[in-house]
Amino acid sequence: MSPADLARRRAEQSLWFPRVAGDATPGADAALRLVCLPHAGGTPSVYRGWQEELGDGVGVVPVLLPGRGLRLREEPYTDLAPLARDLAAALLEHRLARDYVLFGHSMGALLAYEVACELRDLGRTEPLHLFVSGSRAPHLYGDRSDHTLPDAELHRLVSDLGGLGAGHEVGVAYLARRLPVLRADLHACDTYRWRPRRPLGCPMTAFSAADDPIASFGQVEAWRAYTTSSFLHRHLTGGHFFLNGGAPRSRLLRELRRELGRVRGATDTAAPASPSPRNRSWTC
Repeated sequence: MSPADLARRRAEQSLWFPRVAGDATPGADAALRLVCLPHAGGTPSVYRGWQEELGDGVGVVPVLLPGRGLRLREEPYTDLAPLARDLAAALLEHRLARDYVLFGHSMGALLAYEVACELRDLGRTEPLHLFVSGSRAPHLYGDRSDHTLPDAELHRLVSDLGGLGAGHEVGVAYLARRLPVLRADLHACDTYRWRPRRPLGCPMTAFSAADDPIASFGQVEAWRAYTTSSFLHRHLTGGHFFLNGGAPRSRLLRELRRELGRVRGATDTAAPASPSPRNRSWTC
């Protein structure tokens, strides 16, 4: 690879992990990195303010997927498998796949799981903890076709899920501009089919919401089978976009602070990590 090609590749890779406006520099240098993956059609802005809320011990690293923000000119992925492979490669390229934790909401939870499996398959360490939020377990995907909905029905779906926010007219206009990337993300979710593989060995925490029509308590509880380590299930108030604000968001962040504190404590007292794998607002 020529120096020019290498420089171009590094520039492309760096776009995966931008700063979020108003937040401190995300945590490439932090002792523990929280890599945050967005819901379908989402951007890193959903994690704005998390760095301040979670404190100095954790570096919040939001992920920017192609087709939005600074990557608007890039074609969005329509298949989850190559997206997981390329994101895993970017994490390795930036040395973020060490002392790291993954958090994903809805599509982001499914992608976080696939990234963890991809890194394990490459012989790298799994995340120290996997947080999945507002998502049914992987084997329960495949029963929706939201990406095929006409524009009006897709608008209605997002509105009913609470994805337009408080400023409805602004939300409608923003959604209209984002329909292509939303459809691409939904296509990746709708066509996803889980392939059997051994459970992850890392601890896992799953978050569900009482009024979420597309990720019920039981569907989120089914994540329990995806780890041989500890599993916690936190059931919150609110709808599918409970992480966007209000009391459910506050409780989510409290739970994250508590769990990340345990992870940091375990990391401080554990032996050095082995490089080998363990053997043990819109959405889809």
